[in-house]
Amino acid sequence: MTITAVPVIENGCLTVRGKVVLTGVPENVVISPSSSESAFLGANSTNSSSHHVFNLGVLEHSKFMCLFIAKIWWMIPRVGKSASDIPLETQMLLLEVGEESVLDLVDEDIPTESATENKFYVLVLPILDGAFRTTLQGTPSNELQFCYESGDPNVQTSQALEGVFVNAGDNPFELIRDSIKILAKHKGTFSHLENKKTPAHLDWFGWCTWDAFYTEVSPNGIKDGLQSFKEGGISPKFLIIDDGWQETENEFHKEGEPIIEGTQFATRLTDIKENIKFKASDSDGTSTNLKELIHYIKENYGLKYVYMWHALAGYWGGVLSSSEALKKYNPKLEYPVQSAGNVGNIRDIALDSLEKYGVGVIDPQKVYDFYNDMHSYLANSGVDGVKVDVQNLLETLGSGYGGRVSITKQYHEALDESIEKNFRDNNLICCMCHNSDSIFSSKKSATARASEDFMPNEPTFQTLHIASVSFNSLLIGEIVVPDWDMFHSNHNTAEFHGAARALGGCPVYVSDKPGEHDFKILKKLVLHDGSILRARYAGRPTRDCLFIDPVMDGKSLLKIWNLNKLTGVIGVFNCQGAGSWPMKQPSESTPTVVSITGRVSPVDVEFLDEIAGENSTGDCAVYAFNSGSLSRVASNKAFQVTLGVLECEIFTVSPIKVLNEDVHFAPIGLINMYNSGGAVEECSFKDTSVTIKARGTGLFGAYSSKKPSYCKVENKDEDFTYNSENGQLTIYLQGESSFKEIEISY
Repeated sequence: MTITAVPVIENGCLTVRGKVVLTGVPENVVISPSSSESAFLGANSTNSSSHHVFNLGVLEHSKFMCLFIAKIWWMIPRVGKSASDIPLETQMLLLEVGEESVLDLVDEDIPTESATENKFYVLVLPILDGAFRTTLQGTPSNELQFCYESGDPNVQTSQALEGVFVNAGDNPFELIRDSIKILAKHKGTFSHLENKKTPAHLDWFGWCTWDAFYTEVSPNGIKDGLQSFKEGGISPKFLIIDDGWQETENEFHKEGEPIIEGTQFATRLTDIKENIKFKASDSDGTSTNLKELIHYIKENYGLKYVYMWHALAGYWGGVLSSSEALKKYNPKLEYPVQSAGNVGNIRDIALDSLEKYGVGVIDPQKVYDFYNDMHSYLANSGVDGVKVDVQNLLETLGSGYGGRVSITKQYHEALDESIEKNFRDNNLICCMCHNSDSIFSSKKSATARASEDFMPNEPTFQTLHIASVSFNSLLIGEIVVPDWDMFHSNHNTAEFHGAARALGGCPVYVSDKPGEHDFKILKKLVLHDGSILRARYAGRPTRDCLFIDPVMDGKSLLKIWNLNKLTGVIGVFNCQGAGSWPMKQPSESTPTVVSITGRVSPVDVEFLDEIAGENSTGDCAVYAFNSGSLSRVASNKAFQVTLGVLECEIFTVSPIKVLNEDVHFAPIGLINMYNSGGAVEECSFKDTSVTIKARGTGLFGAYSSKKPSYCKVENKDEDFTYNSENGQLTIYLQGESSFKEIEISY
């Protein structure tokens, strides 16, 4: 019998569903119910302060996964079993609760669900509480603590009534989703993704200028890049003109002298309009300002969306207070103050520099005017949206402005209002915004970067990137569409990164230098019309990967699952042996990884039953992209996959249905695309035929237990191939139309 009681504190223990989660809970900890299985934890203090650290109790011998801010801008995951493993600045804690002995009983011949029936999950989520922001942390004696801070010495309290949210559930993904919905309704400071308008650029292939040019971006460079894509047969449909287009000044740099290290981060914005590079006439005389450039590249290269980069505070060092163009926004030079959590983890050179040189902070009462003036100017120039970066900077600037939560809320509300007024389709990409101040102030913004940058020149960062984006998507994927960042199509890890983005439910864009592209990789991601086969949700680790370390334990593969309209997809990645997590030392016993073997099952795809529908056999057709193999697998059975370091495999999982009692059929999709099943829009059964609506061109595959009598595409007979040994049916889809109707008759 399932216990559905709300979490309670009894006899000094926090108990959830009858299981003790925390022991030694202090008497000053308070609990208040939120729903049938959730509650808020808080605490009382004898002193009023802007910064409290409260003990919640002892957490030991409990398998967990947490997300924490390792460096002020970005979250990463960490797994462990006791509170001493929980770092400062932890923003989500997920516990697995159940009989420990069950965990080791999984066998290839045992139905996978039998290993999970005695488990449930507890989410411990530090949140915003009025003007205060909460994080979790552990102590060497395994005490779980929560830090409760305003970021303004003048904003004080002695009570933290709703600092931590606790909820329980049988499905970890439903648990996180439902918790976010409860909190969004209760707090009113943010919205669940389901209630937001997602920007249209997400479904189109893109190019970002950052790695291609860094701050040296220019109109000619942009044209060269777009031309080289066009000549290769794949043109981006959205473009991000990144840092380097704005009018800025480094007050601390004297012409002719070397730049003083650190002052580059204190560079400040001096105008809302483009700099001289984008005003000067090009060598071909085609553009003399930003507006003319954007008109030209849209007309000549088929771009649908052009985004411009800017920082939330204007630029890294804010705005120049002495600028005549910006004086009306009442900027004031302020000096950031980092929290104890920031400096207790990894210090960041940018923040250390800004602490010394200051930030030109726009008056929160004037920040809407600033955004509206800039965005209306950009919109009138043909710009479709903005990427707004360096957002977590605001958490250090709350003193004198009501605290970190208050200033973040004011800036985000102003940004949302300006975006809604100036850009049609909520065209905003948020970046460097992983603190809970930003996450839980996100009312309208609908997409945000999921991890630290793709670092093309850092070989040890590649595996960390894929692991980080998938784990971080557990939390942020309920509030925004996670953006897994650009990558390079001609990089030695391009297959690894491309495959991940194909199933991440995220935008697909690269930052290739002009002429440096691998179109073989791009053609596995991009359809002929420039659209992509984007999966429905945020790609997240499979349930059996939630509490393992896929980067450093030396034995585990990372599996990421997602759903398309009619198929599931599982990406398997060997992230071991190529890098180490920040703040975590490799174990001396960790072996040098060459290859790893893991288990994959159709049940790794959550909610697969929802798309299986009626007439399902209970089996699935499983197509392995790289090996090109097709297999029939019972839904509760597993098979093995072996991968070397930085290798991956993608499995399309399609539930098999029965047609006319004797034909078993499952669509696979475009088998030369990483996310093959994303091409299947509809599939219907009638009498002795199957009708499929498919996207794109190329080789379309399906599983069929019998050879068809004939196949038609757009009502015309089409040749097909059929392999009676594995049931693979293939048809080549031709033509320029985006959607095609396939009829398969028996």
